[in-house]
Amino acid sequence: MANLKEIRNRITSVSSTMQITSAMKMVSAAKLKRAQDAITQMKPYAEKLQEILGNLSATLDLSENAYSEVRETKNVLIVGITSNRGLCGGFNNNVIKRVNQLVNEEYKDANPKVLCLGKKIKDLYKKTDNYFINETIAPVEDIFADLTFENNAIIAENLMNLFVSKEFDKVVVVYNSFINAASQVVKAEQLLPIIPAVQEDAQGSGDYIFEPGKSEIVEDLIPKSLKVQLFKGLLDSHASEHGARMTAMHKATDNADELRRNLTLSYNKARQAAITNEILEIVGGAEALNG
Repeated sequence: MANLKEIRNRITSVSSTMQITSAMKMVSAAKLKRAQDAITQMKPYAEKLQEILGNLSATLDLSENAYSEVRETKNVLIVGITSNRGLCGGFNNNVIKRVNQLVNEEYKDANPKVLCLGKKIKDLYKKTDNYFINETIAPVEDIFADLTFENNAIIAENLMNLFVSKEFDKVVVVYNSFINAASQVVKAEQLLPIIPAVQEDAQGSGDYIFEPGKSEIVEDLIPKSLKVQLFKGLLDSHASEHGARMTAMHKATDNADELRRNLTLSYNKARQAAITNEILEIVGGAEALNG
């Protein structure tokens, strides 16, 4: 059994760790509230816009909408979204695992490249042949340092240009979708080409009246919708990160508290044993003198 000094040092160390994890939990809880409000307000708009985009794409031919062109998948760009920091459970590992699955299994014959948004996935892929570097995107690749729609638009515009120029035939975004503070689901969504809405019957063929005109709508709505879809993924990931970190730090605090209680119990037992031994020595010495 460890001596009393070692146990005291461990109790002090565990108490300090518990203070740190508790503080990190409170910080993440405060940030989660803002991030959750942002994605809650964004999701209905983004989902409705995506629905309109799918219906609109179904009514356009290829000459009117280059973003819906379905080509033979020879080159795939996978956009992996992780956080810049750790201590958030399996948040980053789940995304990296899904990206690895796409690279090594689903698109292994399509020359897959990975655009890394977030330091954690970048640290892993920057030394591999699958790492994708773009001079225009590079300045805002660390987007979570300044998460704004303007920085998101730079990335989205470049992704659209890469697709239209046929450098890539498909663009897939992998991120954590926010469910609640304790639950996140990894999603791999196809950003480009746009998937047209499935028309169930002839009446649902989407007979739209365009105002001011079809060309203006296509030139403005489709790029804007794609920017919104990417921004939704970033906001989803941002909220999921703080939810995952808050949950992880809450569990870490509980574990540290339990460990401290066990160490305190061990300390009391060791101290009591030491006191008992001292008493026995005193009594034994007195008996020896009396004898």
